[in-house]
Amino acid sequence: MPQSVRPIRPTTPAPAGANWAGNLTYFARDFIQPRSVEELAQALRTTTGPVKFLGSRHCFNDVANTTGTMISLAQFEPLTADSLELISDDSPARVRVSASSTYGVLAQVLTQHGLAISNYASLPHITIAGAIATGTHGSGNANQPLIGSIWAFEVLTPEGETRRAVRDGSGDLPFEAGVHLGLLGALTFVEILVEPEFEVRQDLFENLPWESVFANFDAITGAAYSVSLFTHWNAGAVEQVWLKSRVGSFVEPGPDFFGATPAATKLHPLPNTDPIHCTDQLGVPGPSYDRLPHFKMGFTPSKGEELQSEYLVPRAHAIDAIKAVLALGDQFRHLLFVSEIRTMAGDGLWLSPRPEDAVALHFTWQRREAEVTAFLPTLEAALAPFSARPHWGKLHVHSAQQIAGLYPHLGDFLALARECDPQGRLRNDYTARVLGY
Repeated sequence: MPQSVRPIRPTTPAPAGANWAGNLTYFARDFIQPRSVEELAQALRTTTGPVKFLGSRHCFNDVANTTGTMISLAQFEPLTADSLELISDDSPARVRVSASSTYGVLAQVLTQHGLAISNYASLPHITIAGAIATGTHGSGNANQPLIGSIWAFEVLTPEGETRRAVRDGSGDLPFEAGVHLGLLGALTFVEILVEPEFEVRQDLFENLPWESVFANFDAITGAAYSVSLFTHWNAGAVEQVWLKSRVGSFVEPGPDFFGATPAATKLHPLPNTDPIHCTDQLGVPGPSYDRLPHFKMGFTPSKGEELQSEYLVPRAHAIDAIKAVLALGDQFRHLLFVSEIRTMAGDGLWLSPRPEDAVALHFTWQRREAEVTAFLPTLEAALAPFSARPHWGKLHVHSAQQIAGLYPHLGDFLALARECDPQGRLRNDYTARVLGY
């Protein structure tokens, strides 16, 4: 064994803990935290049976669970300003970083070099690897899901091979397989596209009439770089509109926003919740990493003890899908903390929750899992006519048959998964239930 490789201490059966929201306890037999590529390779080589990889624990379902060995990447190749690899001898401009890095840490390191990435999810606490694997997204008519900032990614397969996908097709993996649910291997490193750092301002409005949403949806969602509508699906109006504008690139919103009024104080998306944990609002410019996410790094985001579901529909069906959910409001409002409506550009990937331009309907539920799960079939049935796809890391009740009907390239992906993992070690209850794999 090379001297640089620190041997992994023998593991004993122990719980791997719970997910971020506390609604799921991982039941892995063994729990390992490798700190380097060598240790990760050793873990895959010396363990037997099922294995899964764990990131920031932000999934609300069992996509990362396993009966075998859980490999946490929380300590894997930590990113620092010194370890950031700038790729400057080629175009486009990009950096190579550990995929286990959170977006919050990535932002802090990039800003020391005067750099930024184009977009963020609402939480900066999640890992790059987890965001890629599940198709996680931010917001903005022209902004793709977070994998849109990825130029290349590398995975270490259970067979010990390093496989590489590149956006220009030069790798030995198809880039279209980027949303992979952990079924190709451990995502180790990414090359992420960067640009000069930029500032963003947040302007909030209240009580946007639904009639305005339906009549002006394109104008509303295009009024800023990133736009979020927060609602409890009441009949009268959308309670909050968050406009995140790149300073110098968007016209500042006026006092009347399609019938909504400017917020006089800072707001939290959840009612009666102190906005202290939210990124700064009321038009105050700041770094993109401290405005594009809804919540600040270092604080518990959103509610914490919550559940989440999300469904993405083609943008062409946006209004009809929103109206279908609005008609159900009285049936589920008592289970809800808040909902968010966002838009994004398509990314064209095989398992992307939305390969074409889309609208996302997000639900932050109270932790009443039995009641929420009992309601989801009704919600999904209402959205089925609009080809709604569920977010892979959130609660849904889609069957393998339904998923197969929604993903025409599922067969291509599963053939690649079998190639990377011929023994099927990366499969679990989730893949059996949701993918029939």
